Amino acid sequence: MKANRSVPRAALACALLWHLALGQTPSAPVAVTLDQAIQTALQHNHNLLAARTTVQQSEAQEVTANLRPNPTLFTDWEYLPLVNPGGSLLDYLHNSTEGDIGLSYLFERGKKRQHRLQAAKDATAVARSQVADNERGITFQVAQLFINVQLAQSTLDLARQDLKSYQDTVDISETKFKSGGISENDFLKIKLQALQFEQDVQQAQLAKTQALSDLRHLLGYESVPADYDVAGVFDYQPLKLTPADLEAKALENRPDLRAAVQGVTAAGSQHELAKANGKVDVTGSGNYSHVNGLSAVTFSVQIPLAIFDRNQGEIARTHYAINQAQHQQASARGQVMTDVRDAYEALESSDRVAQYFRSGYLEVSQKNREISEYAYRRGAASLLDFLDAERSYRATQLAWRQTIAAYLTALEQLREAVGTRSLP
Repeated sequence: MKANRSVPRAALACALLWHLALGQTPSAPVAVTLDQAIQTALQHNHNLLAARTTVQQSEAQEVTANLRPNPTLFTDWEYLPLVNPGGSLLDYLHNSTEGDIGLSYLFERGKKRQHRLQAAKDATAVARSQVADNERGITFQVAQLFINVQLAQSTLDLARQDLKSYQDTVDISETKFKSGGISENDFLKIKLQALQFEQDVQQAQLAKTQALSDLRHLLGYESVPADYDVAGVFDYQPLKLTPADLEAKALENRPDLRAAVQGVTAAGSQHELAKANGKVDVTGSGNYSHVNGLSAVTFSVQIPLAIFDRNQGEIARTHYAINQAQHQQASARGQVMTDVRDAYEALESSDRVAQYFRSGYLEVSQKNREISEYAYRRGAASLLDFLDAERSYRATQLAWRQTIAAYLTALEQLREAVGTRSLP
């Protein structure tokens, strides 16, 4: 029973911390801005937290790379009797057995340890940039889902507004029907049309609920209370940007390009390590022996003869790996330029579509609906004309909201392509 109570208590504590962090009273629903959502994801997204452990693992490998070889202690005692040798046992052990104790140590040549450490550090630098690139991707995904929630909320507001407006029309039509102003068939058509508005509201509500759920998963399911919502401006905000400035900023900020550049450095470190590993190591040892009553000290040095294996295969492989990393860097640079250009063109296209709507189409659809409704209520327009104007208005309004969402998404995609949320 105690274990069962811990889950709701933890959820309640999490929700309370969220309210306090956002400066809201516990009775008010949590409203998260886009910046807050991004920061929450960067702190609590489990895939990102898992990716960050690769940096810690790489740092641990730096410790391993910097370790020196362990010395080797060896000892033996030979020619011990299995039966009583006769006479004094101590005399036999002193005069007729052999005992050895010694210490050996491997002396690495070619600065192997320094090269191992440098290669490990370069690998850690690449891991950090790769994690930063994961953060860039998570940031875009959060922004995209955040915009989806805003679009769903805007669509829901429109659906509720249309339902309320159309319900007024149904009420007026019912009055006209009862007074003999319209036929029963026309009234039933109008009443049945209300079902579509009801469905629009339910579909919009479902879309928002699912969008919030998807966003919560990305933020870290446990870090966000169940009744949270989003807050922010959902509107068209034109920007004036130049491709050259965006490309220059992307080359400076993109972490995947930085990882590719560091990959060339890391490949060079691996090549230097391979050449160092080609140097033969020296093993020095010292040994104290007691044989047949005599004591002696022996020193020895072991040097492998590098006749066949000089690590030439690994040296050649790492040399080609440098060339591979250079090509990957060039490809990453080209990908950055392509991403920026594609995102910029997508933003420009969305901007042009938004300008079309703002040039008068929104006002035309609104005015057409109002005129048709006014005329229909006074018997100067047919039912079909009124319903057609209503559908045209709804379609235009939905298209406008989708255009805003597309524009904001294109803007976030451009931020992702540039590698920073601060555009020039």
